[in-house]
Amino acid sequence: MCYDIAFTANIESIHQYLPQLKAAGDLNLNFDATWHKIGMSFPQWPVITYQDGFQLNKFVWGPIPKMLNTIEKVKKQRQLFLNARSEKVLEPGTLWHAIRHQRCLVPATGFFEYRQIPGWKNKVAYYIKSKEQEIFFIAGLWALSNSWDADKPDRIPTFTILTRKANDIMAQIHNGGDNAGRMPMMLTNELAEKWLNPNLTDEEILSVLHYEQPSQLLDFWPVNSVRKVKPDDSSVIAPAVYEGLPALLT
Repeated sequence: MCYDIAFTANIESIHQYLPQLKAAGDLNLNFDATWHKIGMSFPQWPVITYQDGFQLNKFVWGPIPKMLNTIEKVKKQRQLFLNARSEKVLEPGTLWHAIRHQRCLVPATGFFEYRQIPGWKNKVAYYIKSKEQEIFFIAGLWALSNSWDADKPDRIPTFTILTRKANDIMAQIHNGGDNAGRMPMMLTNELAEKWLNPNLTDEEILSVLHYEQPSQLLDFWPVNSVRKVKPDDSSVIAPAVYEGLPALLT
């Protein structure tokens, strides 16, 4: 799935891709660059929604659905909602179907996935980014969630990242674990704007979710594990050399 992302650009540069964007309230496009955030820390992240125009907000990654009605359930199960399978968005009865009209974009400059190598004890981390542009957009859904935090408002805006079946190169990288063969639902700039259109029919939503980012439009390289504590700087995405690492088929 997609639990590790980066945003290393100047937040104001999002305007290059969505010129009509405006900041919500007193946000003032204030977001510090980060080379790695893990979803399980439930960080704040810049998110774009449509509210009388394209609007940049700060939402918390990780919805808290009503079924998580005790703090114990929140602690144990919230991470299960960091991602949503795009195939479930139009499936009646699912949480994601219920909020399919609350669509958002999650801007990123890259993300991380782990590759399993036969005979190796540890998986190899890869950093993946767009070849075409510094910032790309991932389709998401947002919801107001109970915070379960005495120091925060009762309801907080949260979001989930949509994933889809992996393309050829991502299937080789994200090849192990229960959620192998998935990748974030990356969109072209044109589809990103369409995703935010509040008037989309279910058929039009499906047409967006059918998009697959071509392998040849991705850049990627192995890095050191991002699950170990380290400074939040460019060293996180520095290429790493693994002796005997099999080449990917491109």
